[in-house]
Amino acid sequence: MTRFALPLLVLMTLIGVLVIGLQRDPSYVPSPLIGKDAPDFSLPLLDNPAGTLTKRDLQGDVAILNVWATWCGGCRQEHPFLLALAREGNIRIFGLNWKDDPTLARQWLVDLGNPYTAVGVDQDGRSAIDWGVYGAPETFLLDADGRVLFKHIAPLTAAVWTAEFLPRIATSRGQQAP
Repeated sequence: MTRFALPLLVLMTLIGVLVIGLQRDPSYVPSPLIGKDAPDFSLPLLDNPAGTLTKRDLQGDVAILNVWATWCGGCRQEHPFLLALAREGNIRIFGLNWKDDPTLARQWLVDLGNPYTAVGVDQDGRSAIDWGVYGAPETFLLDADGRVLFKHIAPLTAAVWTAEFLPRIATSRGQQAP
């Protein structure tokens, strides 16, 4: 009897682990930055390489930092939504142009429109490493003090904006969540 009990116990444990694993969202990668200060950084501006984008620029009000590149298909997919957010004017959108050719990035924004308050160029990807970027697009929500409230991996959509970003923005601004 006991020689059957051990394999049965191992099998039941494996089934339990499998069931738990199947219920998790494989696209969800938690960020260790949630609730912490955004990393310090200083990047040349895309439209003025003599200028810089720093952590301080993101402070003062709720803001998002969107990691994007011209070679990123998901970035092109989310771009119209970012333009719509920029037109609404309810949040400042900063860009981190990741491992990209600045000339191509400038032309991309001319061709498709520029939703960004400012764009920092992270050509070597060092700042993205500090932010814990896995790929593009990724969007970080920051409070007025520069703390990371949320991280979204994948193209930003209206559904994600409404479900994940708007309640956090309202709470951060001391407003009633929608």
